[in-house]
Amino acid sequence: MKLCTSWLLISTLSLCLLASATVPPNEAWGLTSLREAIYEDPYLVLSNWNTLDSDPCDWFGVSCTMAGDHVLKLNISGSSLRGFLVPELGQITYLQELILHGNNLIGTIPKELGVLKSLKVLDLGKNRLSGPIPPEIGNLTLLVNINLQSNGLTGRVPAELGNLRYLQELRLDRNRLQGSVPASSSSNFDSNMHEMYASKANLTGFCRSSQLKVADFSYNFLVGDIPKCLEYLPRSSFQGNCLQSKELKQRPSIQCAGASPAKSQPVVNPNHQPAQYVSKHHVTSKPVWLLTLEIVSGAMVGSLFLVAVLTACQKCNKQASIIIPWKKSPSQKGHTAVYIDPEMLKDVRSYSRQELEVACEDFSNIIGSSPDSVVYKGNMKGGPEIAVISVSIKEALWTGYLELYFQREVADLARLNHENTGKLLGYCRESTPFTRMLVFEYASNGTLYDHLHCYEEGCQFSWIRRMKIVIGIARGLRYLHTEIEPPFTISELNSSAVYLTEEFSPKLVDFESWKSILERSEKNSGSIGSQGAVCVLPNSIEARHLDTKGNIYAFGVLLLEIISGRPPYCKEKGYLVDWAREYLEMPEVMSYVVDPELKHFRYDDLKVICEVITLCINPDTTARPSTRELCSMLECRIDTSISMELNSSSLAWAELALLS
Repeated sequence: MKLCTSWLLISTLSLCLLASATVPPNEAWGLTSLREAIYEDPYLVLSNWNTLDSDPCDWFGVSCTMAGDHVLKLNISGSSLRGFLVPELGQITYLQELILHGNNLIGTIPKELGVLKSLKVLDLGKNRLSGPIPPEIGNLTLLVNINLQSNGLTGRVPAELGNLRYLQELRLDRNRLQGSVPASSSSNFDSNMHEMYASKANLTGFCRSSQLKVADFSYNFLVGDIPKCLEYLPRSSFQGNCLQSKELKQRPSIQCAGASPAKSQPVVNPNHQPAQYVSKHHVTSKPVWLLTLEIVSGAMVGSLFLVAVLTACQKCNKQASIIIPWKKSPSQKGHTAVYIDPEMLKDVRSYSRQELEVACEDFSNIIGSSPDSVVYKGNMKGGPEIAVISVSIKEALWTGYLELYFQREVADLARLNHENTGKLLGYCRESTPFTRMLVFEYASNGTLYDHLHCYEEGCQFSWIRRMKIVIGIARGLRYLHTEIEPPFTISELNSSAVYLTEEFSPKLVDFESWKSILERSEKNSGSIGSQGAVCVLPNSIEARHLDTKGNIYAFGVLLLEIISGRPPYCKEKGYLVDWAREYLEMPEVMSYVVDPELKHFRYDDLKVICEVITLCINPDTTARPSTRELCSMLECRIDTSISMELNSSSLAWAELALLS
């Protein structure tokens, strides 16, 4: 009886202890910080992450010990979360698996992950992470699986990853990593003997990883040779780089021009002997006065160097750390920092607000506005005419992730360089007063919309000029979609996004890109439908390349607008596409779509244009042609030469006379 009573008492106490077990505050804080850093949760997977009245062990994606006293796993994959990784993840001390695969996380990988000594699986693949791989990950000696594939990671592959003796799977493919693969030995190495000899002290980097079975370094910018000790891996693990291998398909030399050469990396002395020991027998005696002079000079130089380094660090910290004004729990102090790559905008000119204020006549010369932005015209002293677009948002609402998106937008626009795309000259980013501006080269003849829907006498375009504009737009889109990597799409491709130079050459300008930064609501997500010409990109700037087919549809609608002179939609007549469908494929009535103000047009050109429009507005997005195909059709079958212009209408003659 006593035995039964004792057993019952022990069982009751155990149940009470299990019921009262709670996750430590530091681990709960790590999870809460991550929740606060997620600013878009389209599938509401974090909806039950309520810090006030629930146990973190019950939260979606969180697994704990049987006692519920420690978090062991965090697995939220394929949920399209947008946000950042936070340093506070390092507080989840007993975490064994961190799996955030297939989301839209941006920013850098926190070095604080290097303190998670129990971590066995680190899977951050298929996100939008940037910056270097923290060498501190090499401290996680229990790691078995690392997946960082399909991000935008830069820098070198840390040699410290070779310290992970239990590592079996490493996926670093499809990033922007440079340098050589850190793996070497001081003697000839037979890859078949990899596991047997990997523990020898003369091996460095991945040559020491005796358990490594799967490793993928493909599609980066790695240079040098394939390490001998890794030759047991499939050849495909190294393709798409800048390696010195004739057997593998590597990147074209033009892409490898910027790849950093393989520099010698510090190798730990296997015998752990200091360098001084090697060279001390070669030191000769020196006069005392010379020795004193060297010490004094060295101290002065060292002091100056230290001051310079501290100053540079302070400057970098100011530039690279953006504070996010997220609400913190009362038990926590301080703030979370989003670290932004200071190199991102190094090649883009930065204008001061004062410069732009002078150029734009105290910002009084407004040429356009919307709820999101204001556009000013200005003249730089001794330079070109400019168009300045200023974001309309209060400083209190400008969070860290918006700053990161702004900088990425600037970097994205700055890489465009084509005669039919708007040229970004620079940006302005100041705190007092709060200023975020983009500076474009000004196109003096306004927008295509202004000319197509001008009802004053003498402002109509001839057919030949319209054809030139059509081909110019097609060339601009071909460049954006196929000639730069990654591709670039126009957020809202319509006649208001086409600016005309003094010679009426079209330039595609993405002034509406602010919407991809400022409007974070779900109603503005998705691709273009069949009911209009507006192509609204997903909110992520990184997703620009996903909607090229939406741009193709919008191009078809724009062609209709150009030849018909009608807007894409009007209240009385509805959608332009719906009205024109019955005419596009019927030669006998095809001419009905032409602007009635145009007295002269070429029927052969019209057939080509209608054929292109039909292809572009095909409801089946997979059947829509590429811009390369469209451009080829237009360039080969429409003649815009001077001889054709001279044989054209009197309006074309007048336009030619004005240009000359």
